[in-house]
Amino acid sequence: MQFLGDAYNLISLHLGDVVRSSSYYQTAAWGLENQPDFINQVLLIHTPFSPATALQKCLYIEKLLGRYRSQKWGPRTIDIDILFYENLQIKIPDLQIPHPFIQERNFVLQPLAEIVPNWKHPKFHQSCAQLAADSKDPLPTKKLQLIAL
Repeated sequence: MQFLGDAYNLISLHLGDVVRSSSYYQTAAWGLENQPDFINQVLLIHTPFSPATALQKCLYIEKLLGRYRSQKWGPRTIDIDILFYENLQIKIPDLQIPHPFIQERNFVLQPLAEIVPNWKHPKFHQSCAQLAADSKDPLPTKKLQLIAL
């Protein structure tokens, strides 16, 4: 979870103001399943940057945190995705907004529904809460309870 805390700080520094953050959620690995469980969090950010520039900043932050892309869906220190950017729909070679797999992944839907339950997916026109309720993903998520010492 240290990587998520570090990512939060770097996002605040390089990308924009964090307006809301979800709890941490744990789930079994998705895609390539023979790896440790995923720990995920969703942040709502106000950024002055364009989607393309925001993506470059996300990739830079991943690199700062030791992310090296060697295997699709393979083990990694951090994975920062742009899920939505206002109501835009973008499909260019290195960037798709909304993220194309939001509706298929509980580990994305649950934290999204926590912080923006009424936000409507610009393609599916359903709220995040509705997408989470209708999810066909068989992998359960577990909301983690953190204790500060």
